[in-house]
Amino acid sequence: MAKLSTGALIALTTTGIFLTIVTAGLIGTQTVPSNGKLTTVNVGVYSDAPCTRNCTSINWGSLHPGDTITTIVYVKNTGSLPITLSMTTESWAPTNADNYLTATWDQEGTVLQADEQVTATLTLTAEPDNGGFTDFSFNIIIAGAE
Repeated sequence: MAKLSTGALIALTTTGIFLTIVTAGLIGTQTVPSNGKLTTVNVGVYSDAPCTRNCTSINWGSLHPGDTITTIVYVKNTGSLPITLSMTTESWAPTNADNYLTATWDQEGTVLQADEQVTATLTLTAEPDNGGFTDFSFNIIIAGAE
């Protein structure tokens, strides 16, 4: 029978301990990649304060159960009349993802005058129970009603 070197024995022992810890549930991680499409109505949404780069999608990055992630966008009234801002979401995938994820923002009901802009914080919050999915996507609709 072949003998194991000390280095190989240490490597096998360390691997065994790690697998025991993971199997016992003492270490647990989950990465949730996501994407989103941003649709606008009567407004411009931008990724920069001077409002020169249209924001057409948001990558939320990795989101763990119980996490809250925020991102900043800049919303501008591109029309000639005052508008009232609102945000909705649609096209969740999987279809029940909105039971476990909540998208909000801090500009609901804000009135913007013609050519006025505002900084908006979009927030995505994950419930502690993620419903068993790992990937998700949804569309954000930011609208300005006259």
